[in-house]
Amino acid sequence: MRAEEYRVLAEFRYQIRRFLHASERAARACGLEPQQHQLLLAICGLPDGQRATVGTLARRLLLAHHSVVELIDRLEARGLVRRQRNAEDRRVVTVGVTARGRRLLRRLSLQHRRLLEQAGPELVHALEQVLARNGRGRQPMRHTAPASLAGRRRG
Repeated sequence: MRAEEYRVLAEFRYQIRRFLHASERAARACGLEPQQHQLLLAICGLPDGQRATVGTLARRLLLAHHSVVELIDRLEARGLVRRQRNAEDRRVVTVGVTARGRRLLRRLSLQHRRLLEQAGPELVHALEQVLARNGRGRQPMRHTAPASLAGRRRG
C-alpha cells in the first residue's frame, strides 16, 4: 500500500471516531454509558423476526454473553429495560425496553440524527475515497461482504 492509501484509510477511521466520540458524549450527557445506549438501540432496532434474547443482543453488540447480562442488569435496575420469560418455553428470556427507556432512547436518537446530519457528508466522502481507491485496479481490501451484509440489498 502507498502512503496515500494509508491517508485515505486514516481519514475514514478519523471520521468514524469523530461520530462515535460525539455519540458517546451524548449518551453520557443523558446518564448512560455508551454500551447501555447501544443495548437500548439494539433491542428497539432488531430486524424483523429476531427476538431480543441475551444471545441475539450479544451477537449484535459484538460482546460476550456475560457482558450483555451485566448491561441488562444495570439498565433493569434503573427501570429502562425488563426481562420477560417466554410463555411457551420458560427457558427463553427476552428483554424489552420500558416506556421510560423508550423516552430516553428517543431523545438520544433524535440527537444522533442531528449528529449524522452534521457528520454524515464528511463520513460519506471519506468512505467514497476508500472505495474509489479500491476501484483503481488495486486488490479490494475485502474480497467478500461480511456475513452480516450478505444478501442485503439497498432499497
